[in-house]
Amino acid sequence: MKLHTLQPAEGSRKTRNRVGRGQGSGNGKTSGRGQKGQKARSGGGVRLGFEGGQIPLFRRLPKRGFQNINRKEYAIVNLETLNRFEEGTTVTPALLMEAGIIKNELSGIKILGEGQLERKLTVQAAKFSKSAEEAITAAGGSIEVI
Repeated sequence: MKLHTLQPAEGSRKTRNRVGRGQGSGNGKTSGRGQKGQKARSGGGVRLGFEGGQIPLFRRLPKRGFQNINRKEYAIVNLETLNRFEEGTTVTPALLMEAGIIKNELSGIKILGEGQLERKLTVQAAKFSKSAEEAITAAGGSIEVI
């Protein structure tokens, strides 16, 4: 095998169909769109979900639930994740982002009590679950609500 003999697999490459390039191409004049009508026009065609005037599916199905536009979403961090920090460290949102534990802060950070905490840490976050609060203080650390 030599580099100059390499070729793509048979049938893996297909040339693009250039429409509107003369009668001999088989797709000249009307460019495969047929004669007149909505689909023959430029910008023609129907919008997404349109069913020819019949009530579309998204309108036939009942709407349920409630979406609160003021909902606050918190970035979640479990206790076991905090074990990677050194003893006596102040864990801040900036430090969590730097360590790659969270991607973005959202409305704040919430610490949950999943796992075991083995280090004495000062944790700064917007919210703490009861179990996380107890585990941090039991390990000799402290919490700060920001």
